[in-house]
Amino acid sequence: MENEKGEDSSTFKMGNSAQERSLPYVPDCYIVPPCYEPSDALDSNFEILPTIDVSRLRAGDDERRVVLQDLTLACQHLGFFQIVNHGINQNILDDALAVANGFFELPAKEKKKFMSNDVYAPVRYSTSLKDGIDKIQFWRIFLKHYAHPLHRWIHLWPENPPGYREKMGKFCEEVRKLSIEIMGAITESLGLGRDYISSRMDENGMQVMAINCYPPCPDPETALGLPPHSDYSCITILLQNLAGLKIFDRTAHGGSGRWVVVPRVEGALKVHIGDHVEVLSNGLYKSVVHKVTLNEEKTRISLASLHSLGMDDKMSVPYQLVNDKNPVRYRESSFNDFLDFLVKNDISQGKRFIETLRIKD
Repeated sequence: MENEKGEDSSTFKMGNSAQERSLPYVPDCYIVPPCYEPSDALDSNFEILPTIDVSRLRAGDDERRVVLQDLTLACQHLGFFQIVNHGINQNILDDALAVANGFFELPAKEKKKFMSNDVYAPVRYSTSLKDGIDKIQFWRIFLKHYAHPLHRWIHLWPENPPGYREKMGKFCEEVRKLSIEIMGAITESLGLGRDYISSRMDENGMQVMAINCYPPCPDPETALGLPPHSDYSCITILLQNLAGLKIFDRTAHGGSGRWVVVPRVEGALKVHIGDHVEVLSNGLYKSVVHKVTLNEEKTRISLASLHSLGMDDKMSVPYQLVNDKNPVRYRESSFNDFLDFLVKNDISQGKRFIETLRIKD
């Protein structure tokens, strides 16, 4: 089908997408169904979003216990919290955002060196989710690359813009150390001890960086940067230069839920509980459903650092969280299992990996 501009509006191929070309209109294949849009989105409100002061986790035992209680409530209620006083220098955060933005400003020829629709590739540039395949496309450009162990992957990363490897590498190292600390606090809050998962993640875990660019959209109310989804990971630590992230508060309005706008707060990082922590907790903690909205005038850059066990290392429910009243509620799975799921399913239609892991009563 051709629109009035003489172009096929049913699909756009990777590398030639509407968002890359800065089209002044939203093609039909980018228009999302009404069910994706909130009926009552809550405005940005820092006060209602849980905030964890990481420096208090490093204080005495009494202080740590209080913070772990706050962490438990955040993981149970939203599956999301913000972290402050985390110890990563602001210059490292700013530099990582700057080189990410610099990559997306490179000529198309340079970026396309990394173009791939292969979800198993350790470094790939792509657009939307699966352009030309999925029924709905999204106003997003991204670079994904593995980041741990850094020495194994960094030589595959882009050399341009100058400083990309050095500055993004420093960010990855710092945020990975932080992820180990946060995972230790999460497992401690579950009564499993600090080292239950963090030691496995530290030695052989996966760190995948999703460097996301959401260009200005001429009609941001009709399209999305990403559809509602949850992350496969244990946790995702996110840095953003602009607001645009929305999380779903499933407990609001008597269980019918509402979308909450997550503001940008200088220096703060966002933590998403992922599907594998939902499995780890046997459903006590829920992975957060989130989506990305668009801006008509500004480009949003986000750096999502996804942390999980090793590629084929299975996450399963610990025996300590199982009893007669609480049987095992999830099947075990790995990061590789998620990639297999991604290949076989159209997640633009709303199917979630966690749904394939839940054991029906």
